[in-house]
Amino acid sequence: MMPLHVLSSSAHLRRPTLRLAGALAACLACGGALADLYGYVDEKGVPHLSNVPLDSRYYLFKKEPPRPTMPVPVPMEPPAAGKTARIDPALRKQYSPLIANVAKRHQLDAALLHAVVAVESGYNPKAVSPRGAIGLMQLMPDTARRYAVRNMWDPRENLDAGARYLRDLMALFGNDLALALAAYNAGEEAVIQSGNRIPPFAETRSYVPRVLRHYRHYRRSPGT
Repeated sequence: MMPLHVLSSSAHLRRPTLRLAGALAACLACGGALADLYGYVDEKGVPHLSNVPLDSRYYLFKKEPPRPTMPVPVPMEPPAAGKTARIDPALRKQYSPLIANVAKRHQLDAALLHAVVAVESGYNPKAVSPRGAIGLMQLMPDTARRYAVRNMWDPRENLDAGARYLRDLMALFGNDLALALAAYNAGEEAVIQSGNRIPPFAETRSYVPRVLRHYRHYRRSPGT
């Protein structure tokens, strides 16, 4: 089978990226029409997709499960309900220079990165979730492998990979911050399967406004 390569021809702030997300939804909905999906987002924020890994930059985006004899609907399992982690002011002050540096490197607003860290871990680099997410940005092992993280416990590596993932999600969802945050919490496939809307998970629908509230607060009062 010839490889199918889908390429958005514009930067991440333009509407073709939204059409790409729509194409992803169509690919996921078509079942057996496509097999596994591989992809990556390049340094210009342009997503690339293929049904085969064309080179080492492509990671497995969606694994096509074996087709059952009879179609069986399988509901998506929602993430466990969660609350904003308790924020340690001393740790926030300690990691603020690193967060500023990482945000600048990946062209993200430092206030946004602060908001994600605040909700995910409360600035605790040793935080571990019941699902196995680790560190300041609560990286999952699959995400860490995707971004070639050698030590998930290292605050610099953890922040860097989380920031890159968030930046790539922003590109994938046409710079829609709410959808990018929903995907950070529930996974990009869950957002796409929900028709490019916030998935109907109680935790995700609580997570997005919590991060946005922190984001607005940190933009108004950067030092608090």
